[in-house]
Amino acid sequence: MCGIIGVWGPLPNRRSAIRQGCHSLRHRGPDSHGYWEDPSADLALGHVRLAIVDISAAGNQPMVSESGRYVLVLNGEIYNHLRLRERLQEQGKAPAWRGHSDTETLLAALVAWGMEATLKAAVGMFAMALWDRQERTLSLARDRLGEKPLYLGFAEKAFVFGSEIKAFARIPGLSKELDRGALALLMRHNYIPAPHSIYRDVKKLLPGTWLVLTEADRLQRRMPESHVYWSAYDEAVRGNAQPLSFGSDRQALEALEKILASAVKGQMMADVPLGAFLSGGVDSSIIVALMQVQSSPAVSTFSIGFHEKDFNEAEHAKAVANHLGTRHTELYVTPDDALAVVPQLASLYDEPFADASQVPTALVMRMARRNVTVAISGDGGDEMFGGYSRYFRAARWWAKREVLPAGLHKPVAVLGRATAGLLPRGHNKEQFSKLADVASAATASLFYRQFVSYWKDPAQVVIGAQLPPTVFDKTSTLPFFENMMRLDAESYLPDDILVKVDRAAMAVGLETRVPFIDHRVFEFAQCLPLDYKVRDGQGKWLLRQLLYKYVPRELVDRPKKGFGVPLAAWLRGPLKDWAAALLDEHRLRSEGVFHAQPISERWREHLSGERDWSTHLWSILMTQAWLDQTRTSTRDEVVEAS
Repeated sequence: MCGIIGVWGPLPNRRSAIRQGCHSLRHRGPDSHGYWEDPSADLALGHVRLAIVDISAAGNQPMVSESGRYVLVLNGEIYNHLRLRERLQEQGKAPAWRGHSDTETLLAALVAWGMEATLKAAVGMFAMALWDRQERTLSLARDRLGEKPLYLGFAEKAFVFGSEIKAFARIPGLSKELDRGALALLMRHNYIPAPHSIYRDVKKLLPGTWLVLTEADRLQRRMPESHVYWSAYDEAVRGNAQPLSFGSDRQALEALEKILASAVKGQMMADVPLGAFLSGGVDSSIIVALMQVQSSPAVSTFSIGFHEKDFNEAEHAKAVANHLGTRHTELYVTPDDALAVVPQLASLYDEPFADASQVPTALVMRMARRNVTVAISGDGGDEMFGGYSRYFRAARWWAKREVLPAGLHKPVAVLGRATAGLLPRGHNKEQFSKLADVASAATASLFYRQFVSYWKDPAQVVIGAQLPPTVFDKTSTLPFFENMMRLDAESYLPDDILVKVDRAAMAVGLETRVPFIDHRVFEFAQCLPLDYKVRDGQGKWLLRQLLYKYVPRELVDRPKKGFGVPLAAWLRGPLKDWAAALLDEHRLRSEGVFHAQPISERWREHLSGERDWSTHLWSILMTQAWLDQTRTSTRDEVVEAS
């Protein structure tokens, strides 16, 4: 796991800019940093390294091919790189190996097979850039499900890219104009979905894609069309059309265990200490169980607990750890511990990000890093196997819509909104609001978007915002339940869950790995008939059966609490003054980013206890805190320049 940065184009003090960018990314790669330049092309590459596989200097980057034609910077891990080496050897295309790093393997594969064939052959998480000195082209690629980030943009006549925006944010000529459409999407989802970023002229490369930038593209400030080498949507459609057939539930269970155990084994590859996060829930417990049966020493596991009972799962994690025999470490945090993280979030997440579970995530990453350099996570199981409770709630509402004749959809929506407007705050008001949403939705995808939205009409919150299209606007042929999982796999998973984990882990130099989003596990899950995911009104049915082989039911069968914090109470208590300053109505009006009235109204209602608007307000607060941090950085730049 590392950090990468590149600049292609005329830039005074290019070497200094790259070194400064590497310095801003040092948390992602504390073990070494490297610089490479092609002066004749005005191109420079930088890399900071967290050494995981082949920790010797032979794995350092930027890495130049044996012929000297290609130069690679890579952030991530290629889990099947030894098999790729074998293929290169068999084909007589292997170079004289200098070490045993996966970066060297990937570079050799790119030279031998080209970009697309290599991407399709690689199993792993990655964001990369490959410079071809002969053709003067720069190729950039991102892993299939978006585990590793890659930002792209133009700074006047220079093309810039990096693992985080802060890597190239100080390069002269980079516009810092806010993308108000992206900000509106943040209000809706509490994250900014790719390809958008907080800045209008900076984009994120979409998962499962690669692009080739030519000199003509750079000179014209033209972002070329990306190529798709793998698509979550296409795999979901294919799996639904060609479902797997099993002779029995036992056969299905054996197939799941084989493919998931293989993914876990591949991700245990490391030359440094490795462990796993354990919440005591289904997903993390099954990952740890499969690690434990494939590891001779006991696996190191980590969990955090809260003294507030409604948010604490540490006791369940400890019970699972004791049963499996792991070396378990737990940390109970106080409200002061958690609240101390809040002022650091704006810098840690690089652009506004508002999933409040970022707070405990940051804490557990810090704890794990004291003991290991790599930690394996159970994220992704809900999106693959139908685990979220919201799927069932949304499906019930959609079923009500389906029994309505099409001609009644609009009248029912109007009636629902009118009734909700007349009722006082309470359960019935919410029911009529949901009825209006489901009846007015043109498609199942747009209904689900409304169902999972925070600010329902974010353009009324962000001044001058026009909402851009997202994956929710794409026509889908999938059944309703499968389509919800697909939408989450394309948006919520890469842009919320994986962002949350990557930034928090990399902030402390910890590599995280996620076996559930191995693309082979994903493809298996898409081909798995829904009855194996959802049975007897419960999600993750087949996963649970596999877990029961290793852990007694009574240790894991309980309502899921999630990885949350008592945010509503904090905003009325210890965070009240901090929030009040950021939400000050006069400040909001003077800054010209948000419409003050709806925000102030919800803040008053929240403080009075009339409503819980904590998740809506958190997106505003994280944006305001990020804007504060950005202004501070700008002032520091001015001071440095003077």
